Amino acid sequence: MLVAVVPAHDEERTLPESLRSLRVQSPAPDRVVVVADNCTDGTAAVAAAFGAEVVTTAANTGRKAGALNQALDVLLPSLADDDQVLVMDADSAIVPGFLAAATAWLRDHPGTGAVGGVFTGRAGGGLVGALQRNEYARYAREVDRRRGRAMVLTGTATLFRVAVLREIAAARGRVLPGRPGSVYDTLALTEDNEITLAVKSLGHAAVSPRECGVLTEIMSTWRDLWHQRLRWQRGALENLRAYGLTRVTLPYAAKQIAMYLGIVAVALFLLATVLFAAHGELGPPRGFWLAVTGLFVVERAWTVRTRGPRAMLLAAPIVVEFGYDLFQQAVFLRAAADTLGRRAVHWHHATSLRAA
Repeated sequence: MLVAVVPAHDEERTLPESLRSLRVQSPAPDRVVVVADNCTDGTAAVAAAFGAEVVTTAANTGRKAGALNQALDVLLPSLADDDQVLVMDADSAIVPGFLAAATAWLRDHPGTGAVGGVFTGRAGGGLVGALQRNEYARYAREVDRRRGRAMVLTGTATLFRVAVLREIAAARGRVLPGRPGSVYDTLALTEDNEITLAVKSLGHAAVSPRECGVLTEIMSTWRDLWHQRLRWQRGALENLRAYGLTRVTLPYAAKQIAMYLGIVAVALFLLATVLFAAHGELGPPRGFWLAVTGLFVVERAWTVRTRGPRAMLLAAPIVVEFGYDLFQQAVFLRAAADTLGRRAVHWHHATSLRAA
């Protein structure tokens, strides 16, 4: 049996497209369960109109992870170990063929515990939206070059083996952080990153094949993007602290160290630029450095070619995406400061493009 679980908080506008994308799958889910979590709109009514089962959370304070735990507490006892559960966001839509590819992968690769999607951003959002879509295109390219090995099982859509979900719940409080018996750790700010570490820590592979595409919402304002990325980075750091340094977390820790060293390198580059400018020695690149700059421009444009000429034109000047990188580096520094200071963080719900 294949069960789709769709947690939704006030998602009446985006939920229909998500449910339609499930209908066209082959195999289609045997059951579709929408988890209406603290909703104040017509989410539950929309789900029922599409023929989905509706589970309404009771006094949930654990955000998405808590909503999923309440639904899985009801569902898992009725499922067999070889059944599968698709966890999918209500603001996302999976491409036709997603479930065919994901179920085939689990069938042919017994060592794989879960199959995640490769996400792309919806249209709209102006410059900030275009920059996110370029970023997602490069992430998809990176996953493809890693032959589908996933760093994160995206919360937009991931298919799990039921046996693995049970194993995670049984390991909580012992081998894994979290409350014993719960599939998701409600203390984790980024439940998708945390459950990826859980799957891998128990010895299972996590993959994201290119055929498993997901179309998801992008942040339409810089403020929304700031809050989203702050939660993502803060969650990644706190997940590493909760798990400690292990064989599984070592690559994640190394990536974080490299990223923060990169911030230092950028700061030194900007300082050198200012000093050279102050002494009148700043000019256009020449000779060897002109060739290096040209290669960098080509690389930035080439890595987003799948998105078309407009994306390549946005990437080519470098300066626009460099500004986007500086924005994200500011987020990373703030996340590190908040983590060290153990400051409280709040979940931020962005306004949908179609609700704006």
